[in-house]
Amino acid sequence: MYEDHNINKCGDQSMNTTITKEGTEIYYKDCVTGRPGIFSRGWPLSADAYESPTKMAKHHIPRHVGFIPDGNRRWATDHRLPREAGYVHGINPGLLLYEKCKELGIEEVSIYGFTQDNTKRPSIQKQAFSEACIAFAFEIARRGAALLVVGDETSTQFPKVLIEFRHRQGVGMKVNLLVNYGWEWDLAGLKNGGLRSGEVSRLDLIVRWGGGRRLSGFLPVQSVYADFYVRDEYWPDFDPQHFDQALDWFKNQDQTLGG
Repeated sequence: MYEDHNINKCGDQSMNTTITKEGTEIYYKDCVTGRPGIFSRGWPLSADAYESPTKMAKHHIPRHVGFIPDGNRRWATDHRLPREAGYVHGINPGLLLYEKCKELGIEEVSIYGFTQDNTKRPSIQKQAFSEACIAFAFEIARRGAALLVVGDETSTQFPKVLIEFRHRQGVGMKVNLLVNYGWEWDLAGLKNGGLRSGEVSRLDLIVRWGGGRRLSGFLPVQSVYADFYVRDEYWPDFDPQHFDQALDWFKNQDQTLGG
């Protein structure tokens, strides 16, 4: 066995990942039924997997895409689960989307994990979304992502196990995971000469699930010229076609950057 992370013990619900030479399994116990299950399984990828097998015209594929995976709690409510139970069901969609972005040859993605404002929620929800972010971060790092976690690591709300990723680790597709992120915290870095998200490049496209027509403080400087595409489906109901349709929409936008 290579590594074992116990990432969630929340009331009657528990979740952990087991990483072996053969791959990764995310186990969870449903907090309502008590039944265990394997939520996601990933397999090691060769170095060639980091190169896109899909050759598309350059202007059809955005270089940098941001994702706002909203609607986890509403999804849980619709499925008669505690609101905090929705976050674990957002991990597998994130892994599917990560693999799809790699396949398409997208160079960089930024993902909203949780914000400083989100930490005002009940403690059971904070624990759930924090541990879902940890599970996702370790899994994409294992799959070869060049992972950077962006957020205030000096706060007690920041998961200490992710501090190593405050400096980018890995050589694959760039993934910026926003954890305990706040736009005011980000901009405050300008007092010392630069954004605290200064390693994150300008966004071309932002896709949000859950129906919200707002950025919710998502990388305000990098988002300045981004096209914004919204899905009404809740994030745990992610389907790869959602992103296909977002890219079809994007290629028809006029990306002049104000020129």
